Amino acid sequence: MNTIPLTPVEATPAVTCANCAACCCQLEVILLTDTGVPQRYIDTDEWGGDVMARLDDGWCIALDRDTMLCTIYENRPWVCREFEMGSPECLDERGALATIYR
Repeated sequence: MNTIPLTPVEATPAVTCANCAACCCQLEVILLTDTGVPQRYIDTDEWGGDVMARLDDGWCIALDRDTMLCTIYENRPWVCREFEMGSPECLDERGALATIYR
């Protein structure tokens, strides 16, 4: 019996926060609940709501730019907790960021 050799399929790398460019850290984060975000990281939007402050270039102020990790992870906002790693929203943001740097 002849067998057809199988061509290995390259696996898509798993989506993790460790191999991401912190795409979600460029999104506007509205503070809906009190999770202990330090006041110095909170800004007020044009409608008077509390939001995570962002730097002039649009990145979240709580992002450590050397490690690309959240400096207040244990006290991160509810929205950040609900933004699921590898979710369709996550993959959309990763895809959009990837096109910027091409």
